[in-house]
Amino acid sequence: MKKLNVTIQLEMTVPDDWQLVETSEGTPVIQMADNKFLDLAIEPLFANDPEDMWSSSENEDELNEVLEMVESEEVAYEFVTH
Repeated sequence: MKKLNVTIQLEMTVPDDWQLVETSEGTPVIQMADNKFLDLAIEPLFANDPEDMWSSSENEDELNEVLEMVESEEVAYEFVTH
């Protein structure tokens, strides 16, 4: 097996009332309106052809097989004001 490092960076325009909060374990998450919370993480997408439609797997075993390969995950959130 070999290592694959994947870095995911998103830039989003979000409502002004969203806030960063931490879980009891110190994991940062986003507090949205109506006391809902959002955590963004990897969701593997699959296709039979790279030019075909990509979708998440309906097969839990296939999805778990990919997720079990993840040794660590780090997500960073930062609000940027211009």
